[in-house]
Amino acid sequence: MISAKFDSANNPLYFVTDHNLNAGRSKLEVIAPALRGGVKLVQYRDKELSDFEFEAEARNALRLCRKHGAILIVNDRILIALAIGADGVHLGQDDMSVVEARKILGPDAIIGLSTHDEAEVLAAQNFPLDYINIGPMFPTGTKQHLQFLGTDEVLRFAGLTKYPWTTMGGIKRQHLPDLFRRGVRTVAMVTEISMAEDVERRTAELLAEIAAAKVGRI
Repeated sequence: MISAKFDSANNPLYFVTDHNLNAGRSKLEVIAPALRGGVKLVQYRDKELSDFEFEAEARNALRLCRKHGAILIVNDRILIALAIGADGVHLGQDDMSVVEARKILGPDAIIGLSTHDEAEVLAAQNFPLDYINIGPMFPTGTKQHLQFLGTDEVLRFAGLTKYPWTTMGGIKRQHLPDLFRRGVRTVAMVTEISMAEDVERRTAELLAEIAAAKVGRI
């Protein structure tokens, strides 16, 4: 494992993979150029693969991340994260409990949890977490939610948590200046990276956009 702490300040861009949204490429063919473009935080997510297929791909993703000094978080599949030595897991509200995941993975693993409303954000304060995700920020096609939160609500919820936090959902390049100037520290993105024609270039552009916005916030 690279780090036991989730460092939102130094990981402003969080790339989350998806089974289908890769413009005809494999997930590994998207992860590799994203890493070359500078992303240092990757969540390997695939809701459709079998455990056998998932573990094989996740191992290869971990090798790529290690090559580039990046963190790999595994979505949901805790035992696979443990088996391959990933840096941690990201859990949904309906996945294994955070307490059980912590028992399995130990104190050094990064554990994140998705939250979607005030009640979930407040409940998360009692769990042994390293970060929470608050969202969806905007309308998104990668997950089905009854409603998106919007920037004001995400920031309000963020003020209720003691944990570092990320936000996700429909975030595009044009949103970055406003989000980071208003205090967002880490955005999670899927299609803005995975569907780009030139993933390496797009990733570098997103990081440059974020850096410029953070300078404007000072």
